Amino acid sequence: MNTKELNHIKQKAIDWANQSEVCLLLDNNESINAFGVHDAEFIMAVGVKYSITGDNQNDFEKLKAFKLTHTNDYIFGYLTYDLKNQIEKLQSNHADGIQFPSLYFFVPEHLLIIDKNHQIIFKSNQFNSFEEWLQTSDNRKNTETSNQKICTLKQRISKENYLENIEKIKNHILEGDVYELNYCMEFFDNNANINPTEIYQKLKAKSPVPFGAYLKYFDQYLICASPERFICKKNNQLISQPIKGTVKRNLLNEEKDNELKASLLNSEKERAENLMIVDLVRNDLAHSSKTGSIKVDELFGIYSFQQVHQMISTVSSTIKDEVNPIDAIKNAFPMGSMTGAPKVMAMELIEQYEQTKRGLYSGAVGYFTPEGNFDFNVVIRSIQYNKANNYLNIMVGGAITFDSIAEQEYEECLLKAQATMQSLQ
Repeated sequence: MNTKELNHIKQKAIDWANQSEVCLLLDNNESINAFGVHDAEFIMAVGVKYSITGDNQNDFEKLKAFKLTHTNDYIFGYLTYDLKNQIEKLQSNHADGIQFPSLYFFVPEHLLIIDKNHQIIFKSNQFNSFEEWLQTSDNRKNTETSNQKICTLKQRISKENYLENIEKIKNHILEGDVYELNYCMEFFDNNANINPTEIYQKLKAKSPVPFGAYLKYFDQYLICASPERFICKKNNQLISQPIKGTVKRNLLNEEKDNELKASLLNSEKERAENLMIVDLVRNDLAHSSKTGSIKVDELFGIYSFQQVHQMISTVSSTIKDEVNPIDAIKNAFPMGSMTGAPKVMAMELIEQYEQTKRGLYSGAVGYFTPEGNFDFNVVIRSIQYNKANNYLNIMVGGAITFDSIAEQEYEECLLKAQATMQSLQ
């Protein structure tokens, strides 16, 4: 299967899947994966055989019971950031225009997996084969019309207040409350009208990344171009790959682009931020791992994507025999790269200085396999959209340390939001 054939299948998949009330597409976009950790190129999960919806009470335990009932099935879904309130004594009282349930997982009616070797797994009660499904999708006329208007994005917090809050956060660091904090801001449109599949295709073209996702949950949508893996389980191995460190690419000049790449690798500030989160990830994995099994497979790896160079580290461990896979996720959630350290105090300060519920942003999207493995991304570089109330947002943020320069942090936020904002034009 060549790239043209693969892209044809992906295009047909999104058009066909979007007819259902619930669907999830996961796309590696033929990208380079950090440290070569890569199983699936593309997954389409459509329709609902069985499902579980979180209600902000004992959601992880309910997910365990659901997983136990469907041990032999592929299960797909998401975890929102505010599940943190069920893990620690925390609360979230900010406005939430998107309103995703706290978690949602489902066994799909139709499943297509194209693995890294382009081998196909296809399961469906409606179609006898992948070829029959493809022919049906080829024959289907896309009746969707683009009625979207240009989004008018507003900042939830002014630049002046953002810069002031950075200085306040640095004061918390000086006083020893935290030593790193992930501080985010919201761009929003409360009168949005978009065609989600069209925006998804635009974002894919602008920012092809290894953890792209398109989620439709009735009237709520996630359009995601994430380069980051939260956590995966392969047999008895847990792997987490935090990103900390970003620099814009110069695609017009290869020499200068390589200089930017080198500057990221050699930046003491970026290396310090990355190392702090690596230590936090090691601590998170320790709750689920055999003693002495945690190792840093790659520290400060530099990986290049279409928009940016990123610093990515890989941490792995051996899961304890008695640990439930869902507990391994819970023990590491939410991911340290989106909180800061120490994690609980960082999350308390996030609530104090941010003005919007993160929702699925800083959460995770992924799946469980019948073999007991799982893989989840970090929901960043994303658009959340509620079609019912016409609310759309883009959240962006960065790691604040004592060495952070407020103006530079603001510019980094704009850089991270660039591809998602451009896809809305």
